Amino acid sequence: MPTYEYECMECAHRFELFQSIKDEPVKKCVKCGSEVKRLIGSGAGIIFKGSGFYVNDYKKGGAPCASSSDGGASASGSSCDSCAKSDACS
Repeated sequence: MPTYEYECMECAHRFELFQSIKDEPVKKCVKCGSEVKRLIGSGAGIIFKGSGFYVNDYKKGGAPCASSSDGGASASGSSCDSCAKSDACS
């Protein structure tokens, strides 16, 4: 359920109400009882929880080069960036 913000036209009191989308907008100020207007909110930020939001969450196969026991270098001494095209890192 969304949170709606209201402002009183008379006393300028601002307040928020946690309401269902189907509920009618509030008409009176909770402080003085005068008419209120519903404000347009900026919305909520997106919160990513769980796995699947990073590029490496979708890779299939073995462990990435950086997690190898030799600190990310292959037997030839190259870094993970230079061996990314080989089958060793995929």
